[in-house]
Amino acid sequence: MPAPDLTVRHAALEDIDPAALYRILALRTDVFVVEQQCAYPELDGRDLEPNTRLVWAERDGTVLATLRLLVDADGSARIGRVATSSAARGQGLAGKLMDRALELAAGRRVVLHAQSQLVGWYARFGFVRDGPDFDEDGIPHTPMRRG
Repeated sequence: MPAPDLTVRHAALEDIDPAALYRILALRTDVFVVEQQCAYPELDGRDLEPNTRLVWAERDGTVLATLRLLVDADGSARIGRVATSSAARGQGLAGKLMDRALELAAGRRVVLHAQSQLVGWYARFGFVRDGPDFDEDGIPHTPMRRG
């Protein structure tokens, strides 16, 4: 029996079904708070901003990967909270979400803070280093930009 189709979705917070939103936030918590042991508040209020879009991949109702697309005060788009469930890694899902986020951000400068071990991965999408590395919750990060 073939695997169910993968669906990539994007929406503002208020347009997301509560059960789907719960699954998105649960995945982010599992990856960042539990797996990576980051002590920062996962829910930082930016999901509620009017121009924020959540992007996620799901299969058969299960959220497998997600990211968040913000618009900063200077008009730049900001990609963050890129997370893939441990069971779904290596399938190219985060790449599909990056492609969708970059489509949504068309015409804007796009910035992100990459975990430093992923700089090469983000470079495949046209991102370049945009400053010195820094530490966030014990994890080295690199500021990057595109456009």
